[in-house]
Amino acid sequence: MAMKFRAHDTFFIRKGWLSKGMKYVHSRPDVFVSKDENPMDVLGIGANMVKALRYWLQAVGLTQEPNSGKRIQTFTALGESIYNNDRYIEELGTLLLLHYRLASNFSEATAWYLFFNEFNMTEFTRDDFVDFLQRRIRMEDGEAPVAIRSLNDDFSCIINTYLPRYKTNPNRVAPENNIDCPFGELGLIDILSKEKKSYRKAIPSAQTINPWIALAVIVDQAGGSKEISLNELLTSPRNIGRTFNLDAITMLDVLYQVENIGKIKINRTAGLDVVQILTDFEFQDCVNAYYDSISDR
Repeated sequence: MAMKFRAHDTFFIRKGWLSKGMKYVHSRPDVFVSKDENPMDVLGIGANMVKALRYWLQAVGLTQEPNSGKRIQTFTALGESIYNNDRYIEELGTLLLLHYRLASNFSEATAWYLFFNEFNMTEFTRDDFVDFLQRRIRMEDGEAPVAIRSLNDDFSCIINTYLPRYKTNPNRVAPENNIDCPFGELGLIDILSKEKKSYRKAIPSAQTINPWIALAVIVDQAGGSKEISLNELLTSPRNIGRTFNLDAITMLDVLYQVENIGKIKINRTAGLDVVQILTDFEFQDCVNAYYDSISDR
């Protein structure tokens, strides 16, 4: 499988970007390729940022472009739901869904995929991750070496995606120049030591993961199977444990919440440790149920 690094041109997702992108894709699907109007003028951002935004909309699963012909963007089913229910991306559940799509996107966001699904260090520095990436690229058949600068840029971009600014520079952040990435709210990366420039993967609290969102990932990864082991949920690439940095205890708390909405049964008798899926819901059904559940609040 082809790998892709540094497709973001060093620009991480800024607050408001994805909403702005969705707004224009909705009104004019050719916003990024139009011959009549310059996308920089329409979107009000510079050329490199336009390129980055076009990339990010697809990497997080909001839009898709055909591989040939006119490269107009259309919403994915998930993009459609988010545009209709939470177009300013204010809900934590929306961020979790976009994060899931990003962290499971090997071909478009390889460094993100590897960081969450294969990189096993919970405490790390940039060099740790870049060394890991270089080894991993060598393992992939036919992959040419990738410039170290690109890998360093991917690391910085991952940190800027998930680490809120106020944690890196508490004294220097003025609220008006708040260009945080909204994904910082997910609490998935923290600073270990500023002096050593070391970081750690953080475990979010189970309460922040809505049961419908957890279920969406579980059924998406189960691929029609009605039974899945706890170990698989915890350790398999793209599943809830890896995607959301969960340890076994936090994951069980999340699963009990899903059990409470009646869609799974946790079976731990006789050393089975499996989850039975009691619904025919697919990923998109869970997404719709999530937005229905929060519109009642």
